[in-house]
Order: sequence, then structure tokens, then C-alpha cells
Amino acid sequence: MQTVDRRAFLRASAVAASGMRALGANDRINVAVIGVRGRGREHISIYGKQPNSRVAAVCDIDQAQTERAVQLTEQVQGAKPKEYQDLRKLFEDRDIDAVSIATCNHWHALATIWACQAGKDVYVEKPASHNIFEGRRMVDAARKYKRIVQVGMQSRSIEHKIQAIRLLREGAIGKVYMAKGLCFKRRKSIGKSPNGPVPAGVDYNIWLGPAPMRPFNPNRFHYNWHWFWDTGNGDIGNQGVHEMDIARWGLGKTSLPAKVISTGGKFVYDDDQETPNTQLAVFEYDDSQLVFEVRGLLTGGESSIAYDGSNFIGNLFYGSDGFMSLDYKGCQIYKGEERKLVQELKFSEPKTWDTTPHMANFLAAVRSRNYKDLHCDIEEGHISAALVHMANTSYRLGRKLHFDPAHENFGSDQQANQYLTRKYREPFVVPAKV
Repeated sequence: MQTVDRRAFLRASAVAASGMRALGANDRINVAVIGVRGRGREHISIYGKQPNSRVAAVCDIDQAQTERAVQLTEQVQGAKPKEYQDLRKLFEDRDIDAVSIATCNHWHALATIWACQAGKDVYVEKPASHNIFEGRRMVDAARKYKRIVQVGMQSRSIEHKIQAIRLLREGAIGKVYMAKGLCFKRRKSIGKSPNGPVPAGVDYNIWLGPAPMRPFNPNRFHYNWHWFWDTGNGDIGNQGVHEMDIARWGLGKTSLPAKVISTGGKFVYDDDQETPNTQLAVFEYDDSQLVFEVRGLLTGGESSIAYDGSNFIGNLFYGSDGFMSLDYKGCQIYKGEERKLVQELKFSEPKTWDTTPHMANFLAAVRSRNYKDLHCDIEEGHISAALVHMANTSYRLGRKLHFDPAHENFGSDQQANQYLTRKYREPFVVPAKV
């Protein structure tokens, strides 16, 4: 009995030092959702319905979005959450066990690092980071503070995709020599918009966070922030990073490649968007290639990738004996010179998003305290996001780049190395050491 009491005492002491709440076997995990306009509302709906979690707080820079999120939370779980506008205040709340981050890309890293330092576990939406430097610091923070950090690339928790990757490992198409990711997602022009006043109830300073100060422009705000380099990474880092991750997963690569070249442009539209709407990237490993293609304009599909009415999104794997097509509807394997369909997996309830299993996996790992239980630990998320950043660096410089995977930089190429990180706006600085 003395031993049990001593263990309980030591655990309670560690919890107090880290700012964590001691979780009992039957306690629900108190989750705070940060960024609640779009994707964050789905976070609320899922956590609020799980038997082992509750939405204890919501946080957004826009008061109107916070109010809507409070109403949604009450509808889902029958209890009102706390409200925050400044995530720094949220991190001081010792009743919060974990945070679920659905902010703009440029906030992912700093919010994750601050959460880890405050003793919170983290579910962070894709892409894990806004640049390569940030991603590695996120891994450092997770390990140093012994936090559970899951990246929201939920394909890693979808059963038919898990089965498809297992088939590749078992040699279903022989030696895989190429993985191709397709992000043919229709995007309309965002047009042009002049600068204007900050909307009432919006804390624009916190919204900008690490990004440089610039006048408020509505075209850079809700959702369209994806198409500006200050805050987003284009569609290759939006929808695309899901397929980028699956492509790397299928190749069985746990490190970054030594070469990358990316080309494309912003075609057809004359609008405010900075990032390309058409992009092709090729990554060279020693024994295989990863090819990625983005098209936001009207286009046809490729192979047997499913069409959902406006988009062709999925992956193709090419091997010595055949090829595999994988998308949200299922998986098909074709073999031989005749390209004969020899095996097919169908997803019985096809839908493009299925986040619940991924969040359930996160909550289970929060309880086990073993980050290896995660389906997409922060290191996996960092590597896949780094592929996006490598491609965008090549695109922006207009040339092929050589990469040093061991040091995660472009070697002596100082022009390319400038894109590894950014100049952070005080006090929203991602530290070199966490």
C-alpha cells in the first residue's frame, strides 16, 4: 500500500509541476478547440460526442465565431465551454488536458510548442508546420515535454487505406518505384479586394501572430489565407498534404529525399492569390520517385481515381508487377501487361473525411502516454509537411534543389536555406531551442 501511495504522490507532483490535471481512469479528457470557424467546428462535434472526452473550452480571435462555437458545443454535449480569445490565456488553464488546433497554418507550430510547454497534449491540423524549421521544433517540444502530439492526416486511421499500404508492403504490385499524389481540386478565383477595416470583435494582432504586420484585407482572411505565403502553403499544403503523406507512406520512406524540383504557376485567373493553382513536384529518392500534382482549374482525371463531382483526389502506386489506385472510395490493384484488375477494396460508406477514428486514436494515446501509439505522430507529420515546403521552395526559386536529409537543410545553397524558416514578428517567435 505504501508503494501505491508513493507512486500516486510522485505522479501528482509531476502533474503539478507540468500544469496538467491528474486524469483518473474514468475522467473525461478536457479538450480545448482553438480556431472554431470551419474545421474547428467538426473538432467540437467529434470531441463532444466521444464518451472519454469533453469540449471544456473554445478559443478564437473572432468573438462572433466563439459565440457560434459555444452554441454548437452546448448542442452537442449539453454543457457550456469556457471562452478564450487569446490562446496564451487558454494555456494557463490547468483544467485543460489537451488542445485541438484548427488555426491557419502559420499558427500551427507556435501554438503546439506553447501547448507542450504548458503541459497540454496536442491534436494539430495539417500541415504540421508552415516551414521546415518549425516542424523540427515541434518534434523537439513534444519529446522534451513528453507530450502526445497527433497531426490531423486522418488517412492514417482509415481502415481501407491502412489495408492498401499493407498490401504494398506485402509486394502486391512488386517493387514500388513511384508514388504519385493527385490533388485535382476545383478552386474558383478569389478575385481582388482592397484593404479595409478590421471587423468588429476580431483580434487582428493575434490572428497575424508570427506573420508580418500588414493592413487588414478580407481576401487574406477567412479560408483564403491558404493562398498567401504569409499564412498558407497553397493547395499542395492544404488538401495536397494528405495525399503527399499517403504517397510517402506507401513508398515506405521515413526520411526526406535528396533532390526536388517543382514547377507550375497561377494560370487563367487575374486575382489576389499568390500561391500556384497548377503545380508539379518530383522528389528523388535513391530507389524511387514521389511525384505530386496540383490542379485547381478544370481538368480530367487520371487512371481510376474517383471523381466526386468536382475533384479527382487520390494516389497511384507503380511497381514492377503492376499498379494500385487508392482514393476515398477504395483501392484497386492492376497487374501484368494487360493491366488486369486482380484485387479491389471498397469503402462501404465512402466519404472524403473521416476524422473520428483519428481523434479516437489521439485520445487513446493521451491515456496510454505512449506517442508510439499514435497513427500520425508529430515526426511523421513533420516529414510529410517538409516535402510540401521543399516543393514550394523549388517552385519559388524556379530551379532544382539538392537537400541534406540528415541536417534538414539545402546544404550550402543559402538562397534556398532562407525558406527553411521566416522572420518572426515579436512576441510570436518560434524559438531555436524549445
